[in-house]
Amino acid sequence: MREDERAMDQQAMHERELRAFVLVADSGRIDQAATELGHSQPAVSYQIRCLEQDLGMKLFIRNAAGLRLTPEGAMVLPSVRAILALIEGIRGIPAPAGV
Repeated sequence: MREDERAMDQQAMHERELRAFVLVADSGRIDQAATELGHSQPAVSYQIRCLEQDLGMKLFIRNAAGLRLTPEGAMVLPSVRAILALIEGIRGIPAPAGV
């Protein structure tokens, strides 16, 4: 892998991070998102931290009641939902016969 490809891969957003972001945004709780995803709470926390790092912004404000979106997180959320809808649409395309 070339150096520029490696750098891009290190900054790539992953579907699992996007899904974790939406579920945490919807519930305000990492534990609920983790249960729905079938992941551990630390794994979901890590996915959120990775996404925040990739985007260069905080997406959530953490408090005793859970998490709530920052203004930046609220702006990102519709785009993330759109990306996930596109992914689901692509998955719904039937494969050509013989593949």
